[in-house]
Formats: sequence, C-alpha cells, structure tokens
Amino acid sequence: MRLGIIGSGDVGMALGRGFIKYGHHVMIGSRSPKSEKVTSWVHQAGARASGGTFEEAAEYGEVIVLAVAWSGCENAIGLAGKKHFSGKTVLDVTNPLVFEEGKPPRLAIGHTDSGGEQIQRWLPEAHIVKVFNIVGNAHMVDPDFPDGPPDMFICGNNGNAKETVTEICELFGWSVIDIGGIEGARELEPLCILWVKYGMLTQSWDHAFKLLRKSG
Repeated sequence: MRLGIIGSGDVGMALGRGFIKYGHHVMIGSRSPKSEKVTSWVHQAGARASGGTFEEAAEYGEVIVLAVAWSGCENAIGLAGKKHFSGKTVLDVTNPLVFEEGKPPRLAIGHTDSGGEQIQRWLPEAHIVKVFNIVGNAHMVDPDFPDGPPDMFICGNNGNAKETVTEICELFGWSVIDIGGIEGARELEPLCILWVKYGMLTQSWDHAFKLLRKSG
C-alpha cells in the first residue's frame, strides 16, 4: 500500500517508519521537502521512503495520513489539493489544540463540534477516520505495555475506511474499539487532554488507554 503522510513532524515520521517496517511505501509531505530533516528521514527509512510536497504526498497516497498541527491544518489541506483526498481513506491523527505560554494545551473546538468533524466538512468527498490521537508518537507503533495491547478508539462515517484503519491499528499492535460516526471525535479529542494532563502530573509519557470489560 502507498501511504501519503501530510506532515513531517515527529508523529508523521513515527507512523511513516511503522508503515515501512510492515512493508508499505511512504511519501512524507512537507512544506520544505528538501530540508535536511526530511531528506535525512528518507535516507534512514530506506528504499520504500520518499519525500515531497503536501500535494505530491496526497496524490501519491492510496491512503492519506493527516498529521499536522491544528493551527496549520486547513492550510495544509489546501496546499495538498482537496481533489487528491477524494474517495480515499484519511487517517486524522490531529488534535485541535491551542498552545499558550505557561499553560497546558486546551481544545480549540469541543463538545458540540470537533476537529474530526471540521476536517470531514473541509473534505466532504474523503473518508475521515479519527485515530492515533490519544497516545504519544513513541507508542503509536508496536506499543509494549505490561498489561498487554492498549485500546485504540476510532470513529468515522465510512465502514470500509474504518476496516482499513482497523487493519492498520492491528498491524501496529493495537486492539481497536469503533465508537461510531465522526461525531465521536467530540469524545476522543478530549482524551488527548487527559493523556497530556496525566503525563504532566507524573512526568512520564509512557501510558495509553485500555477499556476493561467484565466477563459474563
């Protein structure tokens, strides 16, 4: 499978390495595709890795990963070209966060709307699936916790797209819980705030969520 990743930050590169590890081809899209950061990543990632502009990555990907900061998300989609998202599964790994000096991050959108829903409105012909927004990039691929695989919550409107994303999550070592339509991002995006708050309180970022079920 060909993955086009929109965003060359730590999240995009971590997921890119995961896809390559499991045999897929990846193009990392960046505003500066010739930068040392991108070219170094491509060199280290190997023959199945390449770099390009946002538009080149979006056109390349059979599946697209949206992994940019919320403040630049709409602009990145515009640079990538909305036509290149049409009919494709899009992994929305973003969180609509506002960062202010001396304060923990807060949601820019919440409770009656969500970033996931906003992205679906920006890309009405794409199949948006919210995923990987509730854990740090260090544990997105092959999460290794003493109590076994954590749970990845996903949501989206298209069943086939969610099947594709579920297969990706399971390949990466996650158990998957589908919570329904893209409006479920209203619940999943605040989980990012909870994940961050716990990390700030404990000064540790090695945690993930797991839903425990009572048998019987």
